Amino acid sequence: MNQKYEPLGVKPADILLPKDCDMSKWAVVACDQFTSQPEYWEEADRIAGDAPSTLRLILPESKLNDANVDEHIAGINRAMEDYLARDIFKTLEGSIIYIERTQSDGTVRPGLVAAVDLEKYDYTPGSGSLIRATEGTVLERIPPRVRVRKDAPIELPHVMLLIDDPQKICVEPITAAKDSMEVLYDFDLMLKGGHLKGWKLSSQQMDDLATALARLSSDKAMEEKYGLGGVPPLLFAVGDGNHSLATAKTCYENLKKTTPEDQWADLPARFALVEIENLHDDALKFEAIHRVVFGVEPEKLIAAFLDFYPNAHEGAGVGHTIAYTWAGGEGCLTVPNPRVQLPVGTLQNFLDAYLKEHGGEVDYIHGEGVTDELGRKPGNIGFKLPAMGKDQLFKTVIADGVLPRKTFSMGHAEDKRYYVEGRKIK
Repeated sequence: MNQKYEPLGVKPADILLPKDCDMSKWAVVACDQFTSQPEYWEEADRIAGDAPSTLRLILPESKLNDANVDEHIAGINRAMEDYLARDIFKTLEGSIIYIERTQSDGTVRPGLVAAVDLEKYDYTPGSGSLIRATEGTVLERIPPRVRVRKDAPIELPHVMLLIDDPQKICVEPITAAKDSMEVLYDFDLMLKGGHLKGWKLSSQQMDDLATALARLSSDKAMEEKYGLGGVPPLLFAVGDGNHSLATAKTCYENLKKTTPEDQWADLPARFALVEIENLHDDALKFEAIHRVVFGVEPEKLIAAFLDFYPNAHEGAGVGHTIAYTWAGGEGCLTVPNPRVQLPVGTLQNFLDAYLKEHGGEVDYIHGEGVTDELGRKPGNIGFKLPAMGKDQLFKTVIADGVLPRKTFSMGHAEDKRYYVEGRKIK
């Protein structure tokens, strides 16, 4: 491995790609999407059919609480072993892949697929690690995901990490050179996912990338961008898939307990495959993540909100305004002089307290239309939140710690990362 990568928390990886497969059937969207829309996953299953597909290697989170979830997980592990035994994969040794994703709106989002060192990732609020969570991690969500990963021989990434590179010295030089690079795949994604094309970086490009990343994590860069010299550098902020990365971290930490310390560096599970994107790319947009609460009496919930925030009132106003939809209509709630920075924090603090006392469940929804549709069903209420600007993300994480969980999403559900590449973790 290029030694320049060692202090950066990232490295080239032995990447698995399918060979002689229908890639449009192979690639499916991130498992944490469409959790309240089982018909989406049923259609994906119909499209994939009997062809090799990552759908057989992942567990959609809509099935995470199924009574037969252990059977699902065992089936996934068998499918992974079967694909390895059938020699479905080819291995790109010590590689980084440059990708371009054509999104549902026609814009092209560039990124890099590489492995990150989980020793340099910490999701604890206020962490000074090189790789940090941007939002609160729900610890209860990790154990069921650990059950999926702990015996799996392969990982498939939907984690997206962000770099704060306003001068565009990392990804963009590779974009400019793509016409001279080796094309690895080029295909349409199923179910309105757009298009995906991938190229392999040369040895020189990987070396240049390491140099650029080192510049981004220097004390000089921290001072110039944030006015914060002498602080632990933040090179990668998790943009999407934090719970998946936290699961990988947990599995690695569990493995360390039964492995001599001098062998930790050689554990495949020490690393996790991710996609890296520049926060400043024009195609990268932050979308709000809305909430739908299930199994409640909406009128009582609204009344409880107004009690929870005594200065709150119905209707729009100055402060944090949150729109809602339920079977009885729609409206909005305003909290003047809020105690937290973002409307999502105002809403989430209330929901956490209310659901703990009164029961009910909340789901995190991408798209206002789906939020309204689900919110109008009896026993539900949907809350729509404004999007957060991306310009303050890194500085806020450095100065204040993590944001409230599910504060933002990078793009619509259809634009989320599709599983394509893999890596052996055993």
